[in-house]
Amino acid sequence: MSAHILASPSAGEIAIIGLGRSGTAATRLFLSHGYSVYACDDGSSPQLNGVATQLRDAGATVQIGHHDASRIASAALVVVSPGVPPDAAAMVTARRSSRTVVSEVEAALRFAPEIRYVAVTGTNGKTTTTALIGHVLRALGLAAPDAGNIGTPLSEIVAASVLPDWVSLELSSFQLHDTPSVDPDVGVLTNLSPDHLDRYPGVAEYFADKALLFRNATARSRWVINADDPASLKMTNGVAGEHTYFSVHDVADAFYDRGSDVLNIFGAPLLSRSRLSLLGDHNVSNALAAALAVMSASSDFRSDSARASIARALETFRAMPNRLEVVGEWDGVEWINDSKATNVASTLVAVQGMIRPTILLLGGRHKGEPYTGLTDSVAKHVKQIIAYGEAAPIVEHDLAGVTSMTRVDGSFEEVLAAARRSAVRGDVVLLSPACSSYDMFNNYVERGARFRQLAAASNG
Repeated sequence: MSAHILASPSAGEIAIIGLGRSGTAATRLFLSHGYSVYACDDGSSPQLNGVATQLRDAGATVQIGHHDASRIASAALVVVSPGVPPDAAAMVTARRSSRTVVSEVEAALRFAPEIRYVAVTGTNGKTTTTALIGHVLRALGLAAPDAGNIGTPLSEIVAASVLPDWVSLELSSFQLHDTPSVDPDVGVLTNLSPDHLDRYPGVAEYFADKALLFRNATARSRWVINADDPASLKMTNGVAGEHTYFSVHDVADAFYDRGSDVLNIFGAPLLSRSRLSLLGDHNVSNALAAALAVMSASSDFRSDSARASIARALETFRAMPNRLEVVGEWDGVEWINDSKATNVASTLVAVQGMIRPTILLLGGRHKGEPYTGLTDSVAKHVKQIIAYGEAAPIVEHDLAGVTSMTRVDGSFEEVLAAARRSAVRGDVVLLSPACSSYDMFNNYVERGARFRQLAAASNG
């Protein structure tokens, strides 16, 4: 089997490792094309058992709670879900057996190499930028779903009887690692900063996976790059193709003019900042990146009527759940859910965007990066830190003396109760944890939902 071509179903069994949404979608996609599929997940839960039953009914061989090493070792192709760590036993088996390992995204691209897509990666802002791009494309009258790391597996979209006009595709570093045929019509790099150091040996290895977005770059490639981020500029220096840039500080292909309070693109105003409902400069950056990506995708998207539609789309876009989402204001205290902020750089952006005295909920499962990078912004914007979860001792150590600190060693309910006791009229309670959620929750979405629920309940 070559790097980018699928073998016929007669070549052998396909092994799917991990049965989250992407692994399940990949299993169904291969089955629909007549392949024999062996799917496994070393986890165990009632939900997984239900998925296993459905996939067995569809014709797959499925194992939950363990895996068959011999089947993985002899598979014609191994498809891995992004949540499966590289040191998982099934992955070790695949590597030792010299199996070709690809992502679910790669499998989908091999079934639909003609699909048109804008690919978005970066450390922070990629999910919001992906959603903005999809929203803008749909405002232009196109069938353009959001897919990839944003939630909907690309395999689900490819399995449909008719392909969409475009796909707005978010790609994590884990997905890029195993997607050798990635070759977007437009590629977007939002920014780069340390992350996932609980899974990567170091920042260099993490950045190397991000750089794989450009692995198939040619003169016809189109790239949208953050001119305000030195690491992004360094990574893309010398990459083949057309480069366009966005900035919230300087004149660029797409930029924010603070003097006139206007977002500009390709030499002309697009819309005023006041029409954009999103909080913070980072979201202005995301909006600029999205508009620039869409207008780079086709000359048809640069007409006066298209520009007007793009401006209206940006104006109507609302903050996504768990990304600086204002969940309510009670007794003069605003509660903001930024549960998606699972690294220090993302929390830094959130804190820098605060204009009211802030009570910052910081904690969860530590991801390997020190919290000292927050020091200056915390000193300026944060009146109190509530440190919680497994990372609480590290937060205390790294930010000792910067601002008032309360450590809560109990439940998330106790964390919210402590915030409520500390808050006074005019304050903001900001959940922007700079940590993963896995010490208390299954994922950041569950953490954000619980924050929403407890914030409303404690102020009811």
